[in-house]
Amino acid sequence: MTSRFPTSEKHRSRLQRFFGNLGPGLITGAADDDPSGISTYSVAGAAIGYPILWTALFTFPLMASVQLMCARLGMVTGRGLGGVIRKRYPRPVLWSACLLLILANVFNIAADLGGMGDAMHMVTGVPAFWWTPFFAALITAMLIWASYKWIVRIFKWLALVLFAYIITAFLAHPHWGEVLRATLIPHIEWTGRYMSVLVGILGTTISPYLFFWQASLEVEQERDLGRTTVAQREGATDQELAAARTDVQTGMFYSNVVMFFIVLTASATLHARGIRNIETAQQAANALGPLAGKGAAWLFTIALVGTGILAVPVLAGSCAYAIAEAATWRRASLNERPWRSPRFYFVIAAAMLIGLALNFAHLNAVKMLFWSAVINGVLAPPLVVLVVLLTSDPAVMGQRVNSRGANVLGWLCAAVMAAAAIAMFLT
Repeated sequence: MTSRFPTSEKHRSRLQRFFGNLGPGLITGAADDDPSGISTYSVAGAAIGYPILWTALFTFPLMASVQLMCARLGMVTGRGLGGVIRKRYPRPVLWSACLLLILANVFNIAADLGGMGDAMHMVTGVPAFWWTPFFAALITAMLIWASYKWIVRIFKWLALVLFAYIITAFLAHPHWGEVLRATLIPHIEWTGRYMSVLVGILGTTISPYLFFWQASLEVEQERDLGRTTVAQREGATDQELAAARTDVQTGMFYSNVVMFFIVLTASATLHARGIRNIETAQQAANALGPLAGKGAAWLFTIALVGTGILAVPVLAGSCAYAIAEAATWRRASLNERPWRSPRFYFVIAAAMLIGLALNFAHLNAVKMLFWSAVINGVLAPPLVVLVVLLTSDPAVMGQRVNSRGANVLGWLCAAVMAAAAIAMFLT
């Protein structure tokens, strides 16, 4: 196959090549820090404090290895994850995987929309009852009349507000010796509270929707180059795989740096002041008080809404990609207009509507955001196993099967997530 890169690529500087290689992996990493992630990391820092910081360092190689497997799967096979499962395994396996994804995603959409509405209620006084359907309609309209690429270009700047947590962490004057020790030395408590927090962190960091989304984005990138058939997209050069590795690792590193500082900020502010149980958006926003003072609520809301508008289309879109690939629908893409891909956009609209409906069950928004992460943590291990099996299979990957190190990290990821979920239920 021909390379994604022009021949002039070798004449560009190393820095230019680095930024030029960033794409699907960086977008996926940014979408990982969604409202559910922000709330879960805040809840973790407030509830446990510094001793949970080790998870940021521990999860990075696990999530990076699984996401890179998904990227390589899409590049080498020319298909999304759903399409590869359909080709390789019986239909019950295929639709079971899709069902796990849909269950996790619909609840996550509900939680993200509810969290965005709750945050806007905090700063405007207008009830979340009105904000939640507004955001659902806004995101759906933007996907129909614009494109996800346009949404990323506009709203990624709002996601940069998350860097406020890094500044706040330093202004809060944490005990840096304790921070370093907690980061490098794992601390585990065999309690229900600790295990639910651990499963929540694992679930919001290593989420099922990211597996499907990563592979599908790689296929979309190939389509953008005019490779419209699977035969044209099959295979990947060493240069392309190296670029994908840089892209994915950078995106996952960015995601985990943000995670680390959200947990650290909540630990140094909320936990240190004895606030161990976050019930409202205002309590979560108070973590930014040392930086923004009375403006903390607005800063928190901008971050939550910005990341929500980036992440909700990913959640709904990954459902649509999975079902479209499983059912072999043609022209199923966020780059297609709705009238050219009606079934694809129907799935997106249905996922949004079901998620919106769940919000009217009057669940606490912060708790729903946290428990959506826990649900992801419980449902992710079987999908991680599928990803590892597929990318280790020569019949699927040819000569591009996983290295031994990648397989070790993949199986470790599945085992750790499964063990944490079992421990949560037992405690």
